Amino acid sequence: MASLRALYDVIVIGAGIEGSSSAYNLVKSGKRVLLLEQFPLPHSRGSSHGQSRITRYAYEEDFYVRMMVDAFPMWAELERESGVDFFVNCGTLDMRQPGSRGLQEVANSLRAHNVPHEVLTPADVRRRFPVINGGDNCGGIWDPSGGILRADRALRAFQTVFKDHGGVIRDGEKVCSITPGGATVTVMTSRSVYTASSVVIAAGAWAGPLCASLGLHLPLQPIRANVYYWKAESGAGPDYASSRFPCIIDSRKHSGYDVYSLPMDEYPGLVKVCYYTGPEIDPDERDKVGSDEWVVDRVRDTLTSTFPTLEREPAIREYCIFTKTPDLHPFIDRHPRHPNIIIAVGFSGHGFKLAPAVGKAVCELVFNLPPPTT
Repeated sequence: MASLRALYDVIVIGAGIEGSSSAYNLVKSGKRVLLLEQFPLPHSRGSSHGQSRITRYAYEEDFYVRMMVDAFPMWAELERESGVDFFVNCGTLDMRQPGSRGLQEVANSLRAHNVPHEVLTPADVRRRFPVINGGDNCGGIWDPSGGILRADRALRAFQTVFKDHGGVIRDGEKVCSITPGGATVTVMTSRSVYTASSVVIAAGAWAGPLCASLGLHLPLQPIRANVYYWKAESGAGPDYASSRFPCIIDSRKHSGYDVYSLPMDEYPGLVKVCYYTGPEIDPDERDKVGSDEWVVDRVRDTLTSTFPTLEREPAIREYCIFTKTPDLHPFIDRHPRHPNIIIAVGFSGHGFKLAPAVGKAVCELVFNLPPPTT
């Protein structure tokens, strides 16, 4: 093992989207930053791989809308810096029961931040998106700024610009221990020992044990997210192209959970439709769980009621990990006893789009800046 090296201002643990964005923000602020990743990059073991994620302003919670006000221009800046196009502006439809409390809360949050949007009636939805067969309980919020983030490209863009600014990535290097200190924190890995003035834990599904080793027992539950792609029936394919079909968050709570869908973009002729849940797992044993047919069955129910021109057997099945918290909101804060250790974990399956704002918030915590008031 190499000798102790006090080389860095900040060590970021976890090179998923939140860790990579945090490292990117820190290095651009003049910090000497080490980004540690336990798996060789790129990999498909965590929460940030794959070809697509939904982005949107539309949220019931005002604080998420405020984060997206920061995130959207930061995503555009990353595209310019990296020279990589990874955003597809097809719009996002947040399906809601007409007149529901949730619909009103989304509209209120968007209005409070002057975000363009429209409240759609079921007749509006049928007229604009005839392929959707939601019936009279299918209204919603139209968010014209939303769309697809091509996930793998976006993640690489953060890491590329980070390295261009002098940041260092060490992959295939698992963190074995974190030793707090008043002036510095020591991180021992499977290959070496590093010290830094601050450490950021953004280790996704592996964050729980790391935090527990520091006396911080957070209610983090990794689950396996089941990702399905469905073929359109003959003649229906053009209806699901991104030029005609939006990203959709179906918040009408099918069997208690949301459903989300994306237009044909990743695989020719296939539409992504998924159920927002899955089995609880050990992240090191992600694929050693029972059958996922119960999840497939529930997605089929949505296809029957909402997308009748999609076939009923998934053409492709893929898997990733969500790390859920009880209220589905993340932890982004300093350790209560070690303020030079910052935690950014528990994004509950909807953190990808927030990543630029998360990185900004982490940077503010490292610099000990007060949070914004607006």
